[in-house]
Amino acid sequence: MKRPEFDDIFVALAMNLAKRSHCVKKQVGAVLTKDTRIISIGYNGPPAGTHNCDEKWPGVGCSRDARGSCFLALHAEQNAILYAVKNHASIEGAALYVTLAPCLACARMIFSAGIKTVVYVDSYAAYKGIQQEEGVDFLQEFGVAVNVYRQ
Repeated sequence: MKRPEFDDIFVALAMNLAKRSHCVKKQVGAVLTKDTRIISIGYNGPPAGTHNCDEKWPGVGCSRDARGSCFLALHAEQNAILYAVKNHASIEGAALYVTLAPCLACARMIFSAGIKTVVYVDSYAAYKGIQQEEGVDFLQEFGVAVNVYRQ
């Protein structure tokens, strides 16, 4: 029997976490790891203690900001990073597995947090209908290793 690679395990977990999202537009999951250990998880959705979009606004979700992004939701990467920081986990040098390539705002947070590797499954640019992976480009420009997950 072939043992699964850690990338396969962490991507599968991120994909399952995405199913926990209350977002009616796009469900995204993230797993933050260090030295092959999980240090935090996250999925996109509103901050704890606020409204779940699919329950408060069934079928349409929360309103959009000027750039067309969810007004209320945190991204999966943000939730994973914020939970780790809140619980005093060291994320310097960590790896992030996410089902959607990071947006530019998340890329800035990923870089600032000291995360060194990002593995993503789907294209954020294709999802948003934009020309380039701004977040990926930002991360690569500043030395973060970014890889598209391939089974």
